[in-house]
Amino acid sequence: MFGEIQRFLGSAWTDFQRCFAESLQTDIPLLDQVNQYLLAHGGKKLRPTFTLLVAQALRGRCDEQFVIDCAVATELLHTATLVHDDVADDSAIRRGAPTVTALYSPSSAVLIGDFWLSRAVDRINEHPNRRVLKVFSKCFGDLAEGEMLQLEKAARFDTTEADYRRIIYSKTTSLFEASMLSAAYSVGATEQEEEMVRRYAFHIGQSFQMMDDILDYSPELSIGKPTGQDLMEKKVTLPLLCLFKKVPADVAQRIRERMSHPDTALVDEVFSLVQRYDALSDARSVLEAEIGQAVEAIAPVPASQAKDYLVELARMMAVRTS
Repeated sequence: MFGEIQRFLGSAWTDFQRCFAESLQTDIPLLDQVNQYLLAHGGKKLRPTFTLLVAQALRGRCDEQFVIDCAVATELLHTATLVHDDVADDSAIRRGAPTVTALYSPSSAVLIGDFWLSRAVDRINEHPNRRVLKVFSKCFGDLAEGEMLQLEKAARFDTTEADYRRIIYSKTTSLFEASMLSAAYSVGATEQEEEMVRRYAFHIGQSFQMMDDILDYSPELSIGKPTGQDLMEKKVTLPLLCLFKKVPADVAQRIRERMSHPDTALVDEVFSLVQRYDALSDARSVLEAEIGQAVEAIAPVPASQAKDYLVELARMMAVRTS
């Protein structure tokens, strides 16, 4: 579907790709080498796709340079966070390829992530719009707060559903919000339109991360990364929270205690319990509710092909495998 959407976006998508690559130009050979490696192993560019589609749905066009720069900043920021995450998690593989941390060093990866962040700020600063600056600035803070809260909860093993939702908002949803609200601000959306976009982006971000967490408990579905990683990293996510609601309290407590030193035996036991208690069905129900709210949020937007794609992307959250 992404190829179809990119063809629909036409010259706006072409300009985005060009500006994205131009943002990373440097005369330092090693830096250029790493940048080119990251460009060659990039993902679907989902977030800038949302940026351009929101502008198109609201105003019937998305080729203004301001909108394109917001899309570029979004992808630069997203990639920077992935590079930094790989350092924090000591990850060797991402999207089936070695990480910058594995190929070079953790310190090099931190510096590369910082460089991409600086180029994101450069793009935003091209346009003196305080609201766009503010939404990206808030996102920077949210990302750091989310990481720290997740580390704190991983050390204490007391993550609640409220904690979980705050963590995924900070680490994932905030960037979806920045990508789409910046588009709304850049095309002069009304307050009502901004609220529709904010609600849509919020539920898209929540559902995206929830599906990621479900895939980590679904070896028969997930492709692109091994399952069981969240448990091994001491993370309490949606499927485990759903399981805790169904098992006896002493079983839930024992699992939390064993997460202080997770191993494959714990992963096998938890996966077995998740299957026995059908916890993934409960997790999917929560996911479907988020998707439904995303679709409902943009119902008042006038009919268009761009709106249809936004609805399709929301529904795709429940069926993606990577």
